[in-house]
Amino acid sequence: MLLFRVSAVRQTVTKWGRRSQRGDGLLHRALSFSSSRCSGVGSREGSAQPAESASVQGLYRDTVLLPRTEFPMKLTGQKLLDRELEIQQECGFADLYSWQRERKVKKEFCLHDGPPYANGDPHVGHALNKILKDIRNRFEMLRGRQVHYIPGWDCHGLPIELKALGELGTSGLDPLQIRQKARAFADGAIARQKAAFQRWGVMADWNQCYYTYDGAYEAAQLKVFQEMHSKGLIYQDYKPVFWSPSSRTALAEAELEYNPEHVSRAIYATFPLITVPPKIAIEAADLESVSVLVWTTQPWTIHANQAVCYMPNAQYSVVKKANTSQLLLVATERTANVAALLGTELESVGTFMGSQLEGGICRHPTIPDKEVPLLPANHVTMAKGTGLVHTAPAHGMEDYSVASQFKLSVECMVDEDGKFTELAGPELQHLYVMREGTEKVISMLKECGALVKEERCVHSYPYDWRTKQPVVIRPSKQWFINMVSLKDKAKEALQNVSILPESARGSLLAMLDRRTYWCISRQRSWGVPIPVFYHRDTGEALINKHTISHIAKLFKEKGSDCWWELPIETLLPVDVLKKSKAGPVTDYILGEDVLDIWFDSGASWAAVLEESDSRADAYMEGKDQIGGWFQSSLLTSVAVRNKAPYKSLVVHGFAVSQKGEKMSKSLGNVVDPDEVINGGKDPSMPAYGADVLRWWVAESNIFSEVQIGPTALNSARDSISKLRNTLRFLLGNLQGFDPHVQAVDPKEMHYIDQYMLHLLHEYSIKVTDAYSEFDASRVIRVLQAFVTKDLSSFYFSIIKDRLYCDPVDSLVRRSCQTVLEKILDGVTRSIAPILPHLAEEVYLHAPGHNKGETLFKSGWIKSSSLWRRPGLEEAVEGACAIRDSFLSSISGKNAAQYDLTIAIEPSLLFELMESLQEEPTSTSSQLAELMMVARVNLTNEVPRDLPPDALLSHGTFLINLEGGVIREDSAYSIAVVPTSAAQCPRCRRFTAKSEDCLCLRCQTVISQAH
Repeated sequence: MLLFRVSAVRQTVTKWGRRSQRGDGLLHRALSFSSSRCSGVGSREGSAQPAESASVQGLYRDTVLLPRTEFPMKLTGQKLLDRELEIQQECGFADLYSWQRERKVKKEFCLHDGPPYANGDPHVGHALNKILKDIRNRFEMLRGRQVHYIPGWDCHGLPIELKALGELGTSGLDPLQIRQKARAFADGAIARQKAAFQRWGVMADWNQCYYTYDGAYEAAQLKVFQEMHSKGLIYQDYKPVFWSPSSRTALAEAELEYNPEHVSRAIYATFPLITVPPKIAIEAADLESVSVLVWTTQPWTIHANQAVCYMPNAQYSVVKKANTSQLLLVATERTANVAALLGTELESVGTFMGSQLEGGICRHPTIPDKEVPLLPANHVTMAKGTGLVHTAPAHGMEDYSVASQFKLSVECMVDEDGKFTELAGPELQHLYVMREGTEKVISMLKECGALVKEERCVHSYPYDWRTKQPVVIRPSKQWFINMVSLKDKAKEALQNVSILPESARGSLLAMLDRRTYWCISRQRSWGVPIPVFYHRDTGEALINKHTISHIAKLFKEKGSDCWWELPIETLLPVDVLKKSKAGPVTDYILGEDVLDIWFDSGASWAAVLEESDSRADAYMEGKDQIGGWFQSSLLTSVAVRNKAPYKSLVVHGFAVSQKGEKMSKSLGNVVDPDEVINGGKDPSMPAYGADVLRWWVAESNIFSEVQIGPTALNSARDSISKLRNTLRFLLGNLQGFDPHVQAVDPKEMHYIDQYMLHLLHEYSIKVTDAYSEFDASRVIRVLQAFVTKDLSSFYFSIIKDRLYCDPVDSLVRRSCQTVLEKILDGVTRSIAPILPHLAEEVYLHAPGHNKGETLFKSGWIKSSSLWRRPGLEEAVEGACAIRDSFLSSISGKNAAQYDLTIAIEPSLLFELMESLQEEPTSTSSQLAELMMVARVNLTNEVPRDLPPDALLSHGTFLINLEGGVIREDSAYSIAVVPTSAAQCPRCRRFTAKSEDCLCLRCQTVISQAH
């Protein structure tokens, strides 16, 4: 059975050979690997007519079919910029999105745009994000899907408000005046960003974008708010929140930046034990002089202390300082560290379990009449400090949990400006807690003898992401989203979401775990008002589905400015009051808080995605959105629809400077994308154009930090220049070729041409897979490997003789042109998502297209599975293996000047080589073309009469057919001798009988031309 199958394969290969061979009339070219890159091997055997003795190769120059094209080799400077804009105009970039939305297709691809912040000029971070999205969108559109992509902008929030007002601040302005200025500022930023995105070639309907300040959007957002409120997920409470004194508003976790270089004045302070815990009083009656030792990085919070917490299952020791009678209570595990810090020995007097400390009471060090209990808590750790935690419920999330459990006071002594209030006492009132307030508290601890040690502590500390100033934790009456049950549902929903890179999943889950609640109220004017009314006397909130629905309807019609513009009787009409079972409208006043902007953008799925139950195929944003938009979108969608709003998340890194540094104006390393495209004042920043910017994005490893600077941009420009030259070579050799009329059927092609179609099909599969996996950098690697290895170094080198020297209408030349046209078409389409300007420019010059037709309206790579011919692959790759052995044996010399003898014992490999050369000896066979030599002799054994200067070498080639069913490891030998033939003055192949003679092929071409 196996022999039968081998025989069948051999017959098939032989059949291909007969079909492909066209007798001795087929002429091939051989590549010279010498420094001059001479071409020329093999010719017809037979007589040749003598050329005039005085002639030179230039005599025949006009008879050679050299490449001709109007496609420019190079575009730089203003010509490049003008050409890109012409391409955008001529090829309808502005209308492309609308066109593809109107066509009838079966599948849709939805990439939901995370809204950039409308507070400044476009930057390279925008370029990285928008171009990545556009690459995927253009790919999906090319392969026949209807793309749903609506660009949006996040328009509310403090940064816009601050920039809009500038030095004026909010002094003397009412909310509507503030909002008017903020809207105008946002509109200006949006206009600049939108213009930049269009210049980068981003495909969208730029007249149909979404804006979070739009009335319809705000109404959709309030609908989400209403549904979450109806489910009991939104509530009002008084609890500690991150508070920005510099912004005078509450902040959510996603609005914080952690400064790892923050310096605090950390202290060790004592709380005298005035009531010994009952469980250890019997064992140690002399503990009345013990003081509990605590450590904190925020000394200003000592004045708000309500308890000292311990770990119940840890061991604690009473220790005595050397040369003193002072007794301190610390965790046994921390004793050695504390001793080293204090620079003294600590002698253990007694040891107890933490659970035995229950019932102990201390005296507050700075408030003598105040008693402080010892309480168990799960958040106590032994990583730092003393194992005993100073607890101020007003200024710590975990502290607040303890207060809730043990009914402790959460009284706040800090105002909205971050200063002590009168509740802190006259000594501290009006002092800023982070500066002079801290200094005063430390001074008070010194005076009462409670300060044991002060040290400089460098640690990570939360800062306001807008003002870059440190925040504090202080209690405030705010609106919150309850995360208790929502977190678990969100985690469950994420199980059905694909995340790239997968490592980002852990970060997203960890941030969800840390989020105990989400504060969604802000004390500003520029935002979506929380639709709540308060009773004038009781302060009780009036908010329900009736009030929210009515306000949402008004916002949709008039925009959220109407919250301040309309009388309360219109905002809270009689019918709504009646449905709410509330008193007269005169009993109520408007709420003044606005919604967190993360709630604004997090509800975008409800406002933008067309179906109420739809999910976007992808969200793609920077890694900072793991704790931002990705999370807020997930939480709101899970809360309302019990599912994630996305099927996949793509998380990319940040754009950084060429040295890997964060970009900063102070460092002078900011790269402006406008200067990248149009050129800058610095000579190191020429006009690169939009495609270079796009190539930089595509080539980068987006899952790490992405570096940009002259080195990366010059590399991108050079890569495009090399690609452009390859495309120009293809176009030049297709001059006058009509693929509709002159294309050759693959079955009639030369083996090497059929083989290139096979490689092109494999290339198209690899490129398609890479795009499908959001891996544009792999697309570029596959592209460059194909162009460099398979085209420039292999195919182009072999076919030039056929293209330049064979008759213009010969079958073998048309065969080659057919493949070149398919390669040009395939490569151009494969680069189109990344380089749309270059792709369309090539398409305008390519043959076979109607006037006005554009690449992006004509589909993806057109390759066929019929091009995959495994037997053919073995034949050509077997010949290439032999060629590699031959080239190695003449390293650095001109292959075209040699005759090559290939000796293979009777085998499948021999029959495969016979399919490439039926004759025992030939200068014009396909095998001679592939070997790039003057003549090939194919035999079963090495001749015995080789000349002394012959070079011998040996090798093997493994044939693997039909998935491994047919395997044969065949040996071969080669003998190399210099050819005795002369170089033809026209084709420059060593196939002529003498130097002044044309080879027979060239003689025939010349004679036919006359």
